[in-house]
Amino acid sequence: MTLQQEIVGNAMQMAVVNLHPGQTVYCEAGKFLFKTTNVTMETRLSGPSGGGGQQQNGSGAGMGGMLRQAMGTAMQVGQRMMAGESLAFQYFTSQGGEGTVGFAGVLPGEMRALELNGTRAWFAEKDAFVAAESTVEFGIAFAGGRTGRSGGEGFVLEKFTGHGTVIIAGAGNFIDLNPADFGGRIEVDTGCVVAFEEGIEYGVQRVGGLNRQGIMNAVFGGEGLSLATLEGNGRVILQSLTIESLANALKKAQGGDKQGPTGGMFSTHAG
Repeated sequence: MTLQQEIVGNAMQMAVVNLHPGQTVYCEAGKFLFKTTNVTMETRLSGPSGGGGQQQNGSGAGMGGMLRQAMGTAMQVGQRMMAGESLAFQYFTSQGGEGTVGFAGVLPGEMRALELNGTRAWFAEKDAFVAAESTVEFGIAFAGGRTGRSGGEGFVLEKFTGHGTVIIAGAGNFIDLNPADFGGRIEVDTGCVVAFEEGIEYGVQRVGGLNRQGIMNAVFGGEGLSLATLEGNGRVILQSLTIESLANALKKAQGGDKQGPTGGMFSTHAG
């Protein structure tokens, strides 16, 4: 059953989801806005991949089944802790009729509903996930130590599999690209990647060589030492605003900007 949803708003969008009787949608803790009174709310540590979005009935599983379920939940929580994600999910189920739930991201920007048909997974940057049907499984994917150390945001990715609708959010405006339309490869600021389909290869490369122009790019170009690379044939979603640029703008407005004219690798980050 397709999730009925509408994305509304401009600078700070929200998703209004209409639930059929018995239909369940879940979100990361902190993304919920409002609900009608006939929609129940339950907070759990386990994601849909550990329980299908439904409560497990332990009566027929025995002690071994309960232990496996507990270990699976602990592994999920451990992965999310390592990734810096929320430890819990909130589940919303409509009872006795249709219900409505509202969700939003945490930054001014756009939202997008992605439809999964079971053939391709989607990967998204950390904190992009807002909400999804209980038939969509949420997981953590690690891009690899080498890519992670170079790419920052690229080390930890959210992974969505299964069937149904998943709603993501980002900062600023979105643009949809396919690397196949640009010779098979695009290079972007590491903070601009929001999400991409399975089949797209994500990597990180140095900005220029260790020569005069490479050093100029790193020091004065504002991009640091690395760019993200996206290769293959599939859908890629980029955002126009990065968290780093937003943070720098806020610091500058508050008189605390330490970046100066160089930017890039000499930027001073808060915290």
